[in-house]
Formats: sequence, C-alpha cells, structure tokens
Amino acid sequence: MKEVKAIVKLQIPAGKATPSPPVGPALGQHGVNIQDFCVRFNDQTKDKGGDIIPVEITIWEDQTFDFSMKSPPASQLIKKALSLKKGSGVPQKDKVGKITEQQLEEIAEKKKEDLNANDIEAAKKIVAGTARSMGVTVVKKDDPAILKNKQN
Repeated sequence: MKEVKAIVKLQIPAGKATPSPPVGPALGQHGVNIQDFCVRFNDQTKDKGGDIIPVEITIWEDQTFDFSMKSPPASQLIKKALSLKKGSGVPQKDKVGKITEQQLEEIAEKKKEDLNANDIEAAKKIVAGTARSMGVTVVKKDDPAILKNKQN
C-alpha cells in the first residue's frame, strides 16, 4: 500500500488546466509531474464546456497521483441556469433573478452525489439555500409572477 503524501483540492475550469497558477504551484511543491496532470484532467473534462470542476488530487510518496472530480459548485450551476454573470452583493436586499422548483430539481440531480443529502428533497433544500445566498428568489411552479413573466 502506497503512503499518501498530500491531498490537494482545486477548482479548475473544465479542459483548461495549465501549469500556471493555481495548478502549477499547488502540485509543484509536492514534486508531481504537472504537465501529466494537466493532460489527464483536460482529456477527462473536455466535454464539460467551461464549467468549474472541483478536483481532489491524492499525491503518493513516490510522487505519483490519482484524482477524482466532483460536480460543479451549485452557485455555478445556478448562474448557468439563469444566465447570470454573478450573484448579488447584498442578497437580502438586491435580488438578481428567480429560479423555479424544476430548475432547482435539475441542479440538485447533478449535485446529488456530492451533497450531504439522503434524498432529492434534501438536495433541493441545500441548492435553494445557495440560491438565496446569491440573491436568487426560489419560486413555486404555479406562482403568478412566473406565469406573468412568461406571457411578456
């Protein structure tokens, strides 16, 4: 059994890992072949568009490595679903958008395996909390405001 030297957690845009920061310095200090990591990561994520991919890299004593990828952060998925550039600076006052229960469920499905949730309802509550902290209002399917927005 190989001995674990370090575990490094990074968030890297899919298909865009390069030896420059943050990847280079984080892995270089442990003696890992940075170019090898970049090639393998980019190959595995080239089909994921520009999503931010959290990756956990386990570095062994012999300077080899393994890595596992997680799903993109909930905030990134919410911004993508609503076509937002960023969340609100003051989420209690300034609202930047509305998200429906259906959109919440789709995001919760993608995040389900990375969340500490027993079922899809619990996962939806976690994602809804993230949305609220970004200044995004969660609305029910039959909310008149949503229906009114669709008519316009």
